[in-house]
Amino acid sequence: MKKLAKQVIFYSVLLGIWALLAKLRIWPPYLFPPPWGVGHALWDGFADHSFWIGIAVTMKRMLIGYSLSVVLGMILGLAVSSNKFLEETLGGLLVSLQSLPSICWIPLAVLWFGLTEKAILFVVLMGSLLSVTIAMEDGRKQMPKIYGMAGRNLGASGFRLFWSVLLPASLPFIVNGMKQGWAFAWRSLIQAEMIFLSLGLGQLLMMGRDLSDMSQVMAVMILIVILGYMVDGLIFRTMERRLQEKYGLAPS
Repeated sequence: MKKLAKQVIFYSVLLGIWALLAKLRIWPPYLFPPPWGVGHALWDGFADHSFWIGIAVTMKRMLIGYSLSVVLGMILGLAVSSNKFLEETLGGLLVSLQSLPSICWIPLAVLWFGLTEKAILFVVLMGSLLSVTIAMEDGRKQMPKIYGMAGRNLGASGFRLFWSVLLPASLPFIVNGMKQGWAFAWRSLIQAEMIFLSLGLGQLLMMGRDLSDMSQVMAVMILIVILGYMVDGLIFRTMERRLQEKYGLAPS
């Protein structure tokens, strides 16, 4: 309850400062809309179903692109951590590519796939794949070797050793990588939708800019933040908490 009270007080003060600045008219209303103006934009967007459609399209793309990045990232990370040649060659390249902003993949996506859905999914995939791959690689490397030795002594080998011993021991690193991958994929998707001007939250954001409707722009920004916070809180924080309880790092 104390945490909830602090959050309520904090956001109430934040809204109060926003409303005060809007009342002072330091900037014109079309550049700095008041909270009630953004609230009207949110209401209108949900009333005419444009926000519902944008959320549905964006989350569908996110689910497909992110799922592919997790599967491919785990396979690639396991391969790099298990092979000395790949570790010394491909491993260094992956670390270098991770510093590349996701928006840099958009020109390649346009040239390879055109202004299509595949281009957007490619940008999402590349924005998330490297984080998951490196997390899987680090988890495999930092896991104590005694786990694998114990598994082999108990008769596990091959896929069974990986599934029953190596994968569970690497889960804390994998979940952290998945969380980072989600954040990168989310930002990559919104950037791609803004440039490709297809259905989605990014398109609604650009539409507000083209119409000089700052209330809609801020309303869509708030939606993007809320959706990202909900996914992080409902999925990744829950996974982290359960892993901490399982490994004895937090009280159950």
